Amino acid sequence: MSELIPYRFNLDTFFGVLGYIIVVFLTSWLISRLVRAIIWRLIKIKKEDRFGRTSIQFLRNSVTFVIGLLTVIYIIMTVPAFRSKATLIFSGAGIIAAIIGFAAQAALSNLIAGAFIVIFRPFRVGDYIKLDETRVGIVEDITLRHTVINNFENKRLIIPNSVISTDSILNHTIEDSHILSFNNFKLGLKADIDLARKIIQEEAVKLPTVIDYRTPEQVMADVNQVDVRVIDIHSDHIHVRAYVWLNEPFQEFKTKCNLKEAVHKRFLKEGVDLPIPININEIINKVD
Repeated sequence: MSELIPYRFNLDTFFGVLGYIIVVFLTSWLISRLVRAIIWRLIKIKKEDRFGRTSIQFLRNSVTFVIGLLTVIYIIMTVPAFRSKATLIFSGAGIIAAIIGFAAQAALSNLIAGAFIVIFRPFRVGDYIKLDETRVGIVEDITLRHTVINNFENKRLIIPNSVISTDSILNHTIEDSHILSFNNFKLGLKADIDLARKIIQEEAVKLPTVIDYRTPEQVMADVNQVDVRVIDIHSDHIHVRAYVWLNEPFQEFKTKCNLKEAVHKRFLKEGVDLPIPININEIINKVD
């Protein structure tokens, strides 16, 4: 291509150089679009393979940057006016390079962190992760600079890769999508615990996302599918917890809500004693 340049462009004139740059950038843009389209097809093929999909999607996000950088280098090396000054520019640009390097430190840190995320895979595109109480959702994209998380309000959290790579992350789906959900209930001090346990177990197994996670030995021993334990007894209530296995972590909150509603209705229907709030001020006034 470089041998044909003098015949197509007069690189000794301003407009010749300008036309050449436009053509080169247009060509690189078309190549970038073509490569991204091919990678997008691969992403669709790898839809069920989250590890492969994450790597390919990160590669797709890197294509434009890499091709753009190579295009700039190619123009500098093929345009005589730029090539003759390249050595002078680069040899005297130590201070400028230091300033630019300092300014780009955060961007470089995000780039390296993004590469490490793709290589070591603490999470993948499509994973359900939790950083804290407010930063929870599904990983939608991993770009060169940031990770995009779609929370359950359909809002996007944009977190720099350098930040998310150093945070502790709770990944619900990295190895096994089955989760053990803790469901807490409060009973009155005079409640029939055995009846309450029976109601909770019966209502839990009715829910479509609840699964039987018992081992064959536990099934043979007739161990109940849902374990319900008394966690503590307080001055005004009994704390009971149901350990429920779910096959879909994205539905945990909805399942908790449905189970609490169903159990509460059964408690009222079958007369299970519920906790009565204690008003400390009324007790003090009665004592006085």
